[in-house]
Amino acid sequence: MQRIVILTGAGLSAESGLGTFRDKGGLWTKYDLEDVATPQGFARNPTLVHEFYNARRANCLGAQPNPGHDALARLQRAAPDRVTLVTQNVDDLLERAGAPSVIHMHGELTRALCAACTHRWDAPYQMAPTDPCPACAAPATRPDIVWFGEMPYYMEQIDAALQRADLFVAIGTSGNVYPAAGFVQEAAFAGARTLELNLEPSATVSLFDDARFGLASTVVPEWVAEVLGGG
Repeated sequence: MQRIVILTGAGLSAESGLGTFRDKGGLWTKYDLEDVATPQGFARNPTLVHEFYNARRANCLGAQPNPGHDALARLQRAAPDRVTLVTQNVDDLLERAGAPSVIHMHGELTRALCAACTHRWDAPYQMAPTDPCPACAAPATRPDIVWFGEMPYYMEQIDAALQRADLFVAIGTSGNVYPAAGFVQEAAFAGARTLELNLEPSATVSLFDDARFGLASTVVPEWVAEVLGGG
């Protein structure tokens, strides 16, 4: 199998009930992102930030993987050393679908981070600003989420995978959030073919060699079947 780097975005998990940023009536529409998704917002009102992420965590834990997650997990299990899964999503649905290794560049809802000593641990169902860090006991608990203005995780590992890739596939991404939106160009410059799988064209669709549109639960399993079948 060729070396494949797959980037997934909110569109992959939308059918599992985890809304995208732009869903009307969704969690994001009820909060100002400056208040709940920036270090400055956390400094101003940590209780509000924890309230927001507690709700998102509950939503995530109540959701189930859809056929798109299942297909990607199946593909990685078939060739774990050839398939790199990178996600912008903070849910754990790819892992619950059976994916052996997922790179969470924007962090994870199921993890907690100490803002004082950077210790990380499994997040409880509900978190609060007064929760003590298990390592240093400081009441500086925050979600282990990459907020706007912070550096995404694992960039060196992702860059190395993009340089080696024969094929780069973006699934359910808007093409509006950097640095992930630039991955298609990085992969193409390194010689990879590029493919977008999305509900509708992204902001960067013109940069891809090919694109297919439809529900993730349909187009992703169809594409994975082609790869595994040699099509």
